[in-house]
Order: sequence, then structure tokens, then C-alpha cells
Amino acid sequence: MEVPIAVFATAELDRHITPSWHPERPGRLDAALAGIPAAGLDDAVRWQEPRLALPAELELVHDQTYILGVERFCEQGGGDLDPDTFAAPGSWVTARRTAGAVLDAVDALRDGTCDVAFAAGRPPGHHAVADRAMGFCLFNNVSVAAARLAAKGEKVAIVDWDVHHGNGTQDIFYDDPNVFYASTHEAPLYPGTGRAEEMGGPSAPRSNLNLPFPAGTRGDVYRRAVDEVIAPLISDFAPDWLFISAGFDGHRNDPLAGLELTSADYADLAVRLQQLVPKQRTVVVLEGGYDFDALSTSTGATLAAMIGEGFRPEEPSSGEIGLPTVAAAKQHWGIL
Repeated sequence: MEVPIAVFATAELDRHITPSWHPERPGRLDAALAGIPAAGLDDAVRWQEPRLALPAELELVHDQTYILGVERFCEQGGGDLDPDTFAAPGSWVTARRTAGAVLDAVDALRDGTCDVAFAAGRPPGHHAVADRAMGFCLFNNVSVAAARLAAKGEKVAIVDWDVHHGNGTQDIFYDDPNVFYASTHEAPLYPGTGRAEEMGGPSAPRSNLNLPFPAGTRGDVYRRAVDEVIAPLISDFAPDWLFISAGFDGHRNDPLAGLELTSADYADLAVRLQQLVPKQRTVVVLEGGYDFDALSTSTGATLAAMIGEGFRPEEPSSGEIGLPTVAAAKQHWGIL
């Protein structure tokens, strides 16, 4: 049965139990999913339990020794993988399910059973590199699905609007001509990567776009960045698929960063971006977002906008901070 939105998520199966003080905690997923009925989308949504990604699928982007190490670490009781990243005994299965959600989302769109697919899980993924966890992330969920498509010769665009630069996603695809990666992020901020000069490897020049914005940047500047920089470059790349690494931690209420976006800004960005690929080829994947109310309203507004519904609990934001970043990117990439 075709529906406007397929949601791949099961909060009740979330076994990635982090300490209560940790920003990346189970309530995040509950908050994001609560935004869907709050936006009045009950009749537009089909909920599906995601499958577990196979270890062989994780190996599309991660070293086998690292994958086995995560499994063993969780079986032995878990703990701190680095100063930011925690794994619990149940994290191995939950992280595989989160990666599986993105794979399932692609399959649902390809089968024509939905117009938009939302893969909502935790932990997030865009900081995870091939051989280690970073920044709350165990496996790079978007990259697993994008790599499966790229391996078949399909072209993939990834737009990462999480407030932190997706160093793992950039690193995995930096020299892959079938993947275009674009990141809007606050700088300076963790993990310290994402410079404008990082434009792709020797086999994939001009395939990696970074827009590092200062704290205080608002939605008008992000809309200009999409309209004047991201959209022209992705249109030239002509991808078959679009993944939105949808971290909502650039919201003005998020405790971990200093951008000034609102849920309406995310809605505007999503509508602009989904127009860059054919219909039924946009996957929205949950990344960061640590204020529960902001996470809920942003999720609802984004998905509603993508199917033409008008859920707008906040007004779009505007301001001039960050405009030099857009101008510099246009000059750097030779965009008239």
C-alpha cells in the first residue's frame, strides 16, 4: 500500500541505553517520533519496524575488525568507546537496526510504496569513520545505504544539515565520484573538520562541499546557501538519490551549539532539497538534536512540508550573520 510517508523506527526496541547525563539518550527518539502525530500526520504515515543491517552491509563502509570489535565490546558489557561515545550491551543490535532503517527506507522508495521515507533511530551516524566510533556515533548509517547504491553505479547526494560537520561521511566518500556530500555546520565546533577548502579527492574533485557558518546564523542565510550554492552544484551532479542527514541541533534552543534555526527553517530546507532529485528518491535520516521540544517540532514540520502539509509551530528566522560564508562558497566554486 502506497502512503505519503513511511517511517522506519521502533522506539520500544531501542536498547542503546546511555547514562542519564548523556546528551544522546533514549528520550531523543521518543521526542522525534512524537513530532509526527503532533503535526497531524497520523493518516499520512505507515510505521514499519526496521530490520537489522547485516555485518556484511556494514562492511560496505566499515572495517571488519572494527565491526567485530563493537560487537564484542557490547557483549562484554559496553562502556566508553571514547570520551563522547558510549555503548551498552544492547547497542550492537540497536545500532544495526538503525542502519537497517536507512536500507529499508531506500527499498520502500524504490518499490514505490511511499513518497518520502524517514529513518529514525539512534545512535546517530555521521561522525563514525571506517575504523572507529566518534561523536556519539557507532556506525555511519547514511553511508551504509549510500554505499550500497553507489556500488551499483547510482549517483547519490547527501546533504548534512546537522550542526556538527559529518567528518565520517566526508571521509568515507571523499574520493568517490558517485557521491556528492554537502555539509552546512557551525564552525568552530566539534569535530573541527569541514573546511571550505575540502572539495574532494583526486578521483572525485568538486564532490565535497562544506559551508562552515558562525554561531548566530539563521534560516534566511541557510535558504540562500541552498538556493545559491547547494542546489546549483547538486543539479550539475544530477543524482539519482538524496539523503538528508537531518540533525536538528542547529535549532535555536539546542544546548550543544549556537545556530539560530527554527523548525520552519528546516521545513523550508527540506522542500527545496527534495526538488533536486526525482520523486520517491528522498530519504530523511535522523542525526543529532538534543532539545526534545525542538527535536519534536522540527521533525514534524520537516515531514509535513515534504508532503505539502502546513504544520508550522514557529516562524522562519532571518538575519545577516553567515552571509560571508555563502559569498565565499560561490567564489570558491566559481558560481556566478
